[in-house]
Amino acid sequence: MNVSFRDTAVSSVSGRDADDSALHAALAAADEVAGRAAATAAALDESGVFPAAEFRDLAVAGLLTAPVARELGGLGLGVEPGRTGALLDLLTSLGRGNLAVGRLYEGHANALGLIQTFGTAAQAAGAAADARAGRRFAVWNTEGAAGVTMNPLPGGSVRLHGAKTFASGAGEIERPIVTGRLPDGGWQMAVIPMDRVRTTIDSDSWRPLGMRASVSFAIDFTGVEVATTDVIGAPNDYYRRPWFEAGAIRFAAVQLGGAQALLDAARGDLRERGRGDDPHQQTRFGAAAGAAEGAALWLRAAASMADRSPLGGAAPGDVADATMVAYANLARLAVERACLDVLEAVTRGVGARGLLRSHPIERICRDLTLYLRQPAPDAALAAAGSHVLTEAAPTHRLWRGTE
Repeated sequence: MNVSFRDTAVSSVSGRDADDSALHAALAAADEVAGRAAATAAALDESGVFPAAEFRDLAVAGLLTAPVARELGGLGLGVEPGRTGALLDLLTSLGRGNLAVGRLYEGHANALGLIQTFGTAAQAAGAAADARAGRRFAVWNTEGAAGVTMNPLPGGSVRLHGAKTFASGAGEIERPIVTGRLPDGGWQMAVIPMDRVRTTIDSDSWRPLGMRASVSFAIDFTGVEVATTDVIGAPNDYYRRPWFEAGAIRFAAVQLGGAQALLDAARGDLRERGRGDDPHQQTRFGAAAGAAEGAALWLRAAASMADRSPLGGAAPGDVADATMVAYANLARLAVERACLDVLEAVTRGVGARGLLRSHPIERICRDLTLYLRQPAPDAALAAAGSHVLTEAAPTHRLWRGTE
C-alpha cells in the first residue's frame, strides 16, 4: 500500500486541515485497495474464499479504524456529524472494486458503529484497539425459523443456543456482533470473541449465484458463553430507530459501486469492439449513466440528512427519526432501481458475450443481482409512503428537518 491516512499524523498541518488531509488520504487509500480488489475479484469468485489479502490492505491503510471516533484514533466515519458522506464514498469505492469486499467492510463499519453507539466507553475503546490490531468486525443477525437464543447466566453473562445464516465472513471475522432472543422476547446484541469460543460452521449452506467470496455461511453458536463485558447495549437496541432501518444507505452505497463498475466494464467492451458510436448504445448508456448518477445524488442527500440525525452521530432534535428512516428507504430503493436499470442496459448492450463465465461483466452481474436482494423492499417503500401520507408538512418540506 502506498497511501494511509495514518501518514498524516506526522504532517505539519493541524486542526481542521489535518482532519481534511487524513480524510482525503483515507479515500485515496480506499481507491487503491479497490483497484487491487478488482484485479483479484475473478480469482476470489472462482475459489470462493474470503478476501484476506484485501483486508490486510485495509488494515495497513488504517481503514479498519476509519469508522472509529477520532478521539479513539479513527476518522469518525459514520459516527460523527459531517462524516457520513465520506463513509458512503469509501463503501462505494470498495464496491467498485469487489462487491464482496464492500459488503464485508460495510458489516465491519456497522458493527463498530453499534458498539460506539450502544456500548460502554470501555467497550468502544476495546473495539477501537481491536480494529487497530487488524481484527475484523461484522453483524450477524439473519437466521432461520429456530434462530439464536441468549439465556442469562449468574453474573450477567449469557449462553447462546442456535444458529445464524448468511454470516458473511464466517471463519474469518474475529469480532462479530450476534443478536439473540432473550427469554422475555427481547433481542440482545453481544460481541463474540471468535478466537476464544467453539462454533460449528456449515459451508454447504452457501451455494449462491454470486457474492461467493463473502463466505456467508451458517454458524451454530450452541453452547457459547459470552461475558457480561461483551454484551452490547440494552435489549432491543439493535432495532432502534433510526439506526436499524436507515442504516440501509450503507449497503446501498456498496451496491452503487457495483453498478459503476458494471458500467465501466461495459464501456470498455463496447469501445474495444468499436461500438461506441452506435446511437442505440449511446441512448442506452446515457440512460444508464443518468440512473447511476441519480442514485449517487440520493445517497449524497441521505448522507447530509444523516449528519443531522442520530444515525450520523448528531444529537436528536433536527431530523426526526421517522423522517430519516423514510428518506433512507427512498434512497435505498432509488439505488436498487438504478442498479437494475444498469444491469438491463449492460446485458442488452453487450449481449451474450458479456454473460460468458470468463467475462468480468458476468461476475459483476451475478454479484450485484444477489446483493440487491436485501430484505423487505416492498415494506420499505410502503413505510416511506406512509410517512409521506401522514406527515402534516407540505411535500416540498418533508425532508428538510428544522432548517
